[in-house]
Amino acid sequence: MHDAVVLRRADPAEAMELAAIGYAAWESGILPLVREQAGMRQTQQRRLISYCSEAVNRITVAAMNGEAVGWCGRARGRPYIPFLFVSPGLQGQGIGSQLLRRVEAMYELEGFGYIQLETPADHVRAVKFYERNGYNIMAMKLDGRGAHKPFMSVWLEKKLHPFTGVIEDE
Repeated sequence: MHDAVVLRRADPAEAMELAAIGYAAWESGILPLVREQAGMRQTQQRRLISYCSEAVNRITVAAMNGEAVGWCGRARGRPYIPFLFVSPGLQGQGIGSQLLRRVEAMYELEGFGYIQLETPADHVRAVKFYERNGYNIMAMKLDGRGAHKPFMSVWLEKKLHPFTGVIEDE
């Protein structure tokens, strides 16, 4: 029996820890799909550290025994998931699905009728994960940042059921 997963807001003090989880998942899941370029690893580490530091109030953390084991970020002002990572050794146990459901519910409370994200097209495990969670492939696009060689990216979207009632404060 696995320990219970607790979903909570990110704490600014754990930004580096969250970036490390993201980097480990990127290194095991995405790096093997691209031709490694000089500086690529450091660029990704800096990108994750920057995001986790600046967007900490838009990150939902999955924790087990008080330790972060995964996280999902939300974009500001639009229904988009820029990052979803689970520690490589804990993938396939439903943690990512729990994070997705929580973030989807947050967007529904904000009144959004859909949610979008993208992932590398060659990352078959991720594409299948999102499809199992109700996402549909909307488009493919060539993605290449800076000196990186371009690769195909898949845009996925899921219809949400926005909350239309009134949330009353006591």
